[in-house]
Amino acid sequence: MDALTRGITRHKRIVIAIFITAALISAVLFLGVKVNYNLVDYLPEDAESTVALDLMYEEFGSGVPNTRVMVPDLTLTGAKELKGELAALEGVSGVMWLDDTQDLSTPVELMDQATVNQYWRDGTALYDVTIDEGSESRAVEAIYDLTDGKAAVSGNAASTASMQNLAVSEVVGAACVLVPIIIVLLLLTTTSWISPILFLLTIGVAVIINMGTNVVFGEISFVTQSVSPIMQLAVSLDYAIFLLNSFGRHREETADSAEAMRRAIKESFSSIAASAATTLFGFLALMFMRFGIGSDLGVNLVKGIALSYISVMVFLPALALACVKWLDKTSHRQIIRTGRRVGRFFVKIRVPALILVLICVIPCYRAQSRADFLYGNGEPDARTDYGRDTELVNEAFGQSNNLVILVPVGDPGAEAQLAAELAEIDHVTAVLSYAGTVGAVPEAFLDEAIVSQFYSDNYARIILYTDTPEEGDEAFAVVEQVRAAADSYYSESWVCGQSANLYDMREVITADTSTVNWIAIGFIFLTLLVTFRSLTLPFILLFAIETAIWINLSVPYFTEQPLIYIGYLVMNTVQLGATIDYAILMTNGYMANRRTMTKREAVTATLSTNFESVLTSALILISAGLCLGFESSLEVVAELGILLARGTALSLAMVVLALPALLMLFDPLTGRLTLMAGFYRLPEHANDKEAKPQ
Repeated sequence: MDALTRGITRHKRIVIAIFITAALISAVLFLGVKVNYNLVDYLPEDAESTVALDLMYEEFGSGVPNTRVMVPDLTLTGAKELKGELAALEGVSGVMWLDDTQDLSTPVELMDQATVNQYWRDGTALYDVTIDEGSESRAVEAIYDLTDGKAAVSGNAASTASMQNLAVSEVVGAACVLVPIIIVLLLLTTTSWISPILFLLTIGVAVIINMGTNVVFGEISFVTQSVSPIMQLAVSLDYAIFLLNSFGRHREETADSAEAMRRAIKESFSSIAASAATTLFGFLALMFMRFGIGSDLGVNLVKGIALSYISVMVFLPALALACVKWLDKTSHRQIIRTGRRVGRFFVKIRVPALILVLICVIPCYRAQSRADFLYGNGEPDARTDYGRDTELVNEAFGQSNNLVILVPVGDPGAEAQLAAELAEIDHVTAVLSYAGTVGAVPEAFLDEAIVSQFYSDNYARIILYTDTPEEGDEAFAVVEQVRAAADSYYSESWVCGQSANLYDMREVITADTSTVNWIAIGFIFLTLLVTFRSLTLPFILLFAIETAIWINLSVPYFTEQPLIYIGYLVMNTVQLGATIDYAILMTNGYMANRRTMTKREAVTATLSTNFESVLTSALILISAGLCLGFESSLEVVAELGILLARGTALSLAMVVLALPALLMLFDPLTGRLTLMAGFYRLPEHANDKEAKPQ
């Protein structure tokens, strides 16, 4: 440790140069990191819809139609010509329209009306377009250009294109709002006008290095790109604050700034490491999810916390020493100080606060897993072009959702019977198959390309349309009935489409829930056990934060608002990992004070001393969540932000209201079950009912 601290303080310019260079290189590398906007890609490889989609690409050269393109003011002839032009666009691998199933020389009135209504209404054509993964933004822009902006484009590929266009700008927008808020909060609670800049530079460098080193993975998810930088910044700022505060205290003891910094590094090394470890272990649990988003986000958050810790312990000391004269010149009195009144107030209301928590805990625990869950990206934001186009298409043609069934080729009778049975399922509006629909058209009127839409060398393809949303009870019931019907006719059948993907996603991530939660709790329990060497304190701290999590996640149930399940699953671990530090800080202070004070005095002094630090940290994290919540048009990201902000506020409330009551209530037991607790003992003649000798 001595060699490390002396190396940092003696070679501060070299240290600063190394970190700045690493950040610049990482910024360039980040430009090469691909962002994946398709949640389906994170399903396990053995999920049925994943296998079906891979088989579809292998047999037919394209996937499920993923885009609805509506173009008004066309004739049938013009619509057919436009279909060919759409099919020729780069990134478009398939286009289906009315002429794939009906003879256009037949009057429209004599065609199958259910099929006609899928593609043609009052001079407006609706095309089912398949856009290749990775080409969404380019292809959608080309569609708008081809139709002179008249087209309305909706569907998964259009959603992805919208996310591609907005994701980076929204992260930048959120950061532009968050950074000034953080600066103001830090200015109010620190004693130098430039210390907030040092904090942000330190964590900002770590964030840039974290995002740039993702180049080794090739790609990250859009959830990680949107959430990880803001989370890393907000969660790890505390480490920088702790170190610089320690530096300030040691400068009062010695005139040598370098020596003061060496003492600060030694003093803060283990405490910041313990704080980082609990956060890191909470995020680490995400990596055990079978659903790949968890691993993707978990790896980035774990790497980010580790890099922030290194930056704080190495880069910040060098930076602070280089700017020590500016720290002195810009010093000021702390603007906001709470004093002992805060501690006395919270101690007075601890009993009713704990009673209220105990009343709420069981209903909230039961409610938090019973909300109506969504498993995709949520509803499109009406503020975006994609949201407006989706509304236009749904108004003109109704809500429509595609499912594709692959069955072995060679039995047209079974294929036709299956198509007829599928058509009888509730919410199915049309079924297209060669044996059941297309085969009725004379072959002279069919192009070979049409036949290839439905038959490959090994499989027949049946396309089914429903009027359900992509997900929900009705959509998932259709998936189950379609799979059951296909299984009754064939020993091998595959179903894919967005509803099937989301159905499988539900099965996978629902199974992940208990695993991830218990791993996170187990990791943090062991960390607390080692940190406090106590059998009671880990239970008390986990109860406080877990209760805040249950209350947070129960709000959607009581307000009857659907909750995106990814947010529910991720927040279970993120809130635990991000806010357990508040409880640790308070408990550390209590255990230290308890060696010289009664339990009431120890709680009062701890709250008075640490409330400002906890409040500042919580306000920064709340601000980060609100910025994500209100700046992002991606519902899954926005909901994560709101959950984070509300969860942090609830964790703060639990730590300052319920935790003091729990520490005092279990104080005698903690004294006995904590190794070398050394609790203060009152003299035998003292009359104090607040504390008994331990």
